[in-house]
Amino acid sequence: MATTAETAAAPVVKDDASNRPTTASLYVGELDPSVTEAVLFEIFNIIGPVDSIRVCRDAVTRRSLGYAYVNYHNIADGEKALETLNYTNLKGKSIRIMWSQRDPSLRKSGEGNIFIKNLDASIDDKALFDTFSAFGKILSCKIATENGVSKGYGFVHFEHSDDAENAIKNVNGMLLNNKKVYVGHHIPKKERDAKIEELRNQYTNIYIKNIDENITDDQLRAAFEKFGKITSLVIQKDDEGKSKGFGFINYETHDEAKKAVDEMNDTELGSKKIYVSRAQKKNEREEELKKQYEKIREEKLNKYQGVNLYIKNLDESVTDEVLREKFSPFGTITSAKVMCDEKNENKSRGFGFVCFSSPDEATKAVAEMNGSNLNGKPIYVALAQRKDVRKAQLEVQMNQRLQIRNMQANQMMNNNGMYNNQQIFYGGMPHMNPGRNMYYQQGMIRPHQWNGQEGYNGQHQYRRNQRNGPRRGKYNNNNNNNQNQQAAPAQEQAAAPAPATETETQVQQPTAGVSGITEAELSKLSPEERRNKLGEALFTAISKINQNYVGKITGMLLEMKTNEIITLLDNPDVLKQKVEEAVKALDEFQQSQKNAQ
Repeated sequence: MATTAETAAAPVVKDDASNRPTTASLYVGELDPSVTEAVLFEIFNIIGPVDSIRVCRDAVTRRSLGYAYVNYHNIADGEKALETLNYTNLKGKSIRIMWSQRDPSLRKSGEGNIFIKNLDASIDDKALFDTFSAFGKILSCKIATENGVSKGYGFVHFEHSDDAENAIKNVNGMLLNNKKVYVGHHIPKKERDAKIEELRNQYTNIYIKNIDENITDDQLRAAFEKFGKITSLVIQKDDEGKSKGFGFINYETHDEAKKAVDEMNDTELGSKKIYVSRAQKKNEREEELKKQYEKIREEKLNKYQGVNLYIKNLDESVTDEVLREKFSPFGTITSAKVMCDEKNENKSRGFGFVCFSSPDEATKAVAEMNGSNLNGKPIYVALAQRKDVRKAQLEVQMNQRLQIRNMQANQMMNNNGMYNNQQIFYGGMPHMNPGRNMYYQQGMIRPHQWNGQEGYNGQHQYRRNQRNGPRRGKYNNNNNNNQNQQAAPAQEQAAAPAPATETETQVQQPTAGVSGITEAELSKLSPEERRNKLGEALFTAISKINQNYVGKITGMLLEMKTNEIITLLDNPDVLKQKVEEAVKALDEFQQSQKNAQ
């Protein structure tokens, strides 16, 4: 980005070792709501081994809050990720990465934080970062946007306050993309609001509406000049010169303007009563109207809290009168309404509302009428709820059901550590646990949760009677997929020796199967190399079966034990079955999320 500001003398960037991060924890912001831990793992694991990832979610709805934390094993990988992945486009949004600041005092102090306005619409986060990074180390950089479009201002937070001072000194008033920008210290919102409120209380400009169209500027001045010296006055007119019915008057002092508002509001001028108040900007007026609307709405909801009933499964023959008659024995009804479809000849939509005068009456009606028969159909009666409250409750219930399914899936595991012939993957979402030690239950990815020694352990049962067969060394997966395993010749079974001890079995290394990977080969690798090798093999195999969830399912399967992964890789039919089960469960979960919305 060619800018005039770049010609300014930039100071030498400090390299203060004492200010280096003490943990390899990164904050990742500006995330699309659909971004999951698995998606982030695929991106950040390219830099180096990831210790954990957590997408922060709403405690009730479990929806993403738009930011996450990525933890590396070492600071060097974190620094590399910060350099190479910052402002990467992910699902249409430019992600913002910075070191996680566990000490809130640095964020809240505002020290080193500057504000830039009058920015050209083409300047994005990265361009702003590149421009100001010449003045010192940047902790955070952000352009304010609305629906993906720049609002013309942004913020840059420097590590050192003197770097911020230099940036203000050198860039303020300079041209960025041919636009003169303002750069100054960031003022916290609380201080800005207090200052704005103070200025509002010292207004001199007043607004008058509902002005008679025959009233002239001179007549309006004559009516208002008795309150003080008027510096300007105007009645707004259309293109034809006719009055729009409103205007503005500016006084010399605040006291004069306040007196005019107090005495002239709701008085007659000409043939109409006028409205007089402090002049406001459009956005300020809209904000006030919004607050007033919310207040009225809240009062209305509180008024009917505990007295309004929701009734569903109504027969088409049920009308407002029938509903009122049926519920009137329980108390005084203030309103009864069956909801109808105006676009479909006003036919009943099968539900309605009954409002009582007191909560006791409503509670009694629920107890007596819920499940009762009305015109041949059993009806459901409950206290009416706001849409957002009901939606949140449904999402909680859905998550609870999914957790129960997770528990059931875990119970399906048999003693040798393999899954029975059941649907095993309910995963891919925050509250879904495909198997033991899976990261989805708590929304965390733990790529290196290895159970002591890799490979065989005492829990697994091995097919010792087929040590010389083509599939020797593999354990029985109890999955009824023996058609994929060539049976040992009868004479070989007859001559089979007595079962070997566990130690003897481990000494005899299995031959490479379809995947060409053996535990003997993997045991020579480091945990990171072992995981990468298995991950590449799984990714390749799963991509041939399903392209949509390949990354997600790969991450899930990598949490299994090494020998279990090799068994899946060596049994394409078994792998295909598990992938199809996972895809089905993921599709069902996504559909349930859509239905809940």
